[in-house]
Amino acid sequence: VQLVESGGGLVQPGGSLRLSCAASGFTFSNSAMSWTRQAPGKGLEWVAGIYNDGTTYYGNFVKGRFTISRDNAKNTVYLQMNGLKPEDTAVYHCAVDRVVRGLLGVDFDSWGQGTQVTVSP
Repeated sequence: VQLVESGGGLVQPGGSLRLSCAASGFTFSNSAMSWTRQAPGKGLEWVAGIYNDGTTYYGNFVKGRFTISRDNAKNTVYLQMNGLKPEDTAVYHCAVDRVVRGLLGVDFDSWGQGTQVTVSP
């Protein structure tokens, strides 16, 4: 399994970024996927997840600012982030979601190396 994230960078508050995660080595179209993040000195935080049928769920803090999507033809999952805040600064990882008891964001099988998102004036 290989997951390669891209699209991070430095953005001003209120700005937008689109993260991508290219997947290989497993049957992507059958797999639920999630984005997680980890800020310096803080624990892992689940951001969003998408089932193989395209149904999406989000962490409570997202509040309509982020959108997760997938393109099964390209084996890629995306995270569109709008209205970014300094507290969104973190390393963002995509992961294959294990869907524990039908739920996203509980446990993960594989991780990418992450992409840094920095929100600063």
